[in-house]
Amino acid sequence: MDSNCTFKTCRDGLQHGIYAVIDPFVRLLIRCGITPNAVTTIGLAGNIAAAALFAWAALTATAADPRYDLVTWAGACIIVFSLFDMLDGQVARIGGMASTFGALYDSVLDRYCELLTVGSIAFYLVEAGYPAGALIAFLAMVGSVMVSYVRARAEGLGIECKVGFMQRPERVVVTSVGALATGIVGLNVAPERFDAMIILIVAMGVIAVFANITAFARVAHCRRALSGRK
Repeated sequence: MDSNCTFKTCRDGLQHGIYAVIDPFVRLLIRCGITPNAVTTIGLAGNIAAAALFAWAALTATAADPRYDLVTWAGACIIVFSLFDMLDGQVARIGGMASTFGALYDSVLDRYCELLTVGSIAFYLVEAGYPAGALIAFLAMVGSVMVSYVRARAEGLGIECKVGFMQRPERVVVTSVGALATGIVGLNVAPERFDAMIILIVAMGVIAVFANITAFARVAHCRRALSGRK
């Protein structure tokens, strides 16, 4: 069994475990008449709130106070509201409300969520005095978009393209945990002992490297799948 299959097995097992935990809440949403598209929209609203917190931190940060409190809240928002990315699919499946438009709507809003949060992190890093970190965040954003774009183009050609490590769930986890850890460490550790902003920059670096690798791995996968076609 290759490493990609092993990772997929672990990822699927974790996903099923999460579904077992959230399914009672999913059934409650269905009984309340909440639609999958409404759940998706709530997730977008929460990610907009996270982006606004990063922007607020950027506009009010000083050398003495980088506003780690706002960064912590932003990370928490990303974690909580990104769960709606899993909830909407489950509401659609369990509630028998799956639709082609719903799948499109979910994909579009996922891109908005990611662009808003990572873009706001880049803005925060620029304003906090870390231009190199902002560039890394920009590269993370590019990689994130290209991972989704290559998959969309591949599926348009009839190719299943889910290969690669840094897919959306992994990117959300790295972003949210990086932001939370940055805020918590920044609030509790003196800056002369450790610059907590490094945590956020490293998190963006992980996404920048592995998301772009994933995008090119998908291109290579498509090339193999299309070999022999005209």
